[in-house]
Amino acid sequence: MSLHVELLQHTGDPEKIISAAAKLCYSSAGVADILSGLDEAKVQSFLKMLMEMGHESPIEHVSFTFGIEGVSRALLAQITRHRLASYSVKSQRYVKEGQFEFITPPAIADNPAAHSLYQKSMADAQETYNKLADILSEKYYADFIAQGMDEKKAKNQAEKKAIEDARFVLPNACETKMIVTMNARSLMNFFHHRCCSRAQWEIQALANEMLRLVREVAPTLFALAGPSCVAGPCPEGKMSCGRAAAMRKEYKKEN
Repeated sequence: MSLHVELLQHTGDPEKIISAAAKLCYSSAGVADILSGLDEAKVQSFLKMLMEMGHESPIEHVSFTFGIEGVSRALLAQITRHRLASYSVKSQRYVKEGQFEFITPPAIADNPAAHSLYQKSMADAQETYNKLADILSEKYYADFIAQGMDEKKAKNQAEKKAIEDARFVLPNACETKMIVTMNARSLMNFFHHRCCSRAQWEIQALANEMLRLVREVAPTLFALAGPSCVAGPCPEGKMSCGRAAAMRKEYKKEN
């Protein structure tokens, strides 16, 4: 299953809203007329000033909501480390993985021997999950019936309780879906870390696609977004990839 990302919603006219917030910081304008006079030229001017100054607090006033699917549970563990965000994720507790989709790393897909072994591992995990779910479901069903629960409810509750524990054998490769909302400042931080060439390949691909989508609606705001080296020196020290110039060229060419 391949990565799919959609920008579901975002703050209306995001660049103008940020410019209004910046205007309030640097002028005597009141809130009643804070949006007046903010034509396209002034909006671009305010945004460029903010980015050059590194004054990022005004960009927190706009947010972006993404629908994401075709990613692994391994990616989920990484993205939720970005704590200034909101997440809603497909639950393995409430949704039975009757035939789970899974993500295959390119290095494995490109190697026939590795791919064959990987496919077998996924099939074995599915078989074990199904057997555990069946065994536990029968046990819980009997328990609930013994407690006086009606058959239909006992069956539903038994399956739910069974998959709570059966899911422990599911691999990190298991596909998941999520809704993610971040404000623009958190997004900038996300891009700094996850567009970097040292980021893990899957979350780097996700970050690049998210960046492409937000640039369509706020090109000036995200003009310098991407790995940290796009707008400044590489922060990785001796762990640097040594490709800062190439990365700047790659990420700036889309502006």
